[in-house]
Amino acid sequence: MKILVTGGAGFIGSAVVRLAVARGHAVVNLDALTYAGCLENVAPVADSPLYAFEQVDIRDRAALDRVFQTHAPDALMHLAAESHVDRSIDGPGDFIETNITGTYNMLEAARAHWVHRGRPTGFRFHHISTDEVYGSLGDTGFFTEETPYDPRSPYSASKASSDHLVRAWHETYGLPVILTNCSNNYGPYHFPEKLIPVVILNALAGKPIPVYGAGLNVRDWLFVEDHADALLLVLEKGALGRSYNIGGENEARNIDLVRRICAILDEKQPKDAPYADQITFVEDRAGHDLRYAIDPSRIREELGWRPSVTLEEGLARTVQWYLDNEDWWRALQARDGVGERLGIRA
Repeated sequence: MKILVTGGAGFIGSAVVRLAVARGHAVVNLDALTYAGCLENVAPVADSPLYAFEQVDIRDRAALDRVFQTHAPDALMHLAAESHVDRSIDGPGDFIETNITGTYNMLEAARAHWVHRGRPTGFRFHHISTDEVYGSLGDTGFFTEETPYDPRSPYSASKASSDHLVRAWHETYGLPVILTNCSNNYGPYHFPEKLIPVVILNALAGKPIPVYGAGLNVRDWLFVEDHADALLLVLEKGALGRSYNIGGENEARNIDLVRRICAILDEKQPKDAPYADQITFVEDRAGHDLRYAIDPSRIREELGWRPSVTLEEGLARTVQWYLDNEDWWRALQARDGVGERLGIRA
């Protein structure tokens, strides 16, 4: 099929683009190339006849209409979003405009395209979201697709709003939609402001490795290539109007995750002192959710999917990728906000 992927130059979006092209799908990558977008992320498929790129901001409705008219996609995978919680604390306006208004524009452009083509039954609007919309868990329990929404940050509130818009367009207009909510992703091409890249790069640079609070916050870690595989499966076989939670089944406390990365670096690139000596506890993030954990039963039972990469394997592959791709991450370190502590204005 021909798939329009929004945010395809970002971390998760580029993994989807690379995998979709490798599987023989035609892909139109629509990305505004904001601070977190990088065309190097899709360089492995950029010369493929199956790949096309459109530099478009999803806040520009007229440009979106042109893209739909030019490329006539069979399906849409909507990943374009502002996604860094700390940035949402400092500047929530960008998250409202991109994640809410931008999703509204995508829905309307997709609906116009779908209606113009005679409402084809095979068309899909796949909205990719986050488990953060569910709020925070205690020491036990899991997020399911029936968990009430309870967002705690400007980022998660904006994503929750976009989820509600997508469901409303399905119920009101009949737009064929599917939704997915994922746990924390990690892996190659992860933008260097997120936790795992920060740990790796600060460790290599001999800088303090910052850990928020006491490092007791728990996340369920999903290798990005596993996520891309699940997303394409949901696009092809998921039930219309249905939502699917995608988790890595790899829970870890932040402090334990950081120590694992340090131990991997000790093996792969040893130095005089253990990298864990650089761990530094810093002021916690405002409104920091304690624990996220996904119950992936629905996608496993209905579609037969489960993650294939363990946390130990995924972290080793990720660390090695950063060691092998210094040119990629060094080029991004000069971008706005990278290497700074964000989210402390609250």
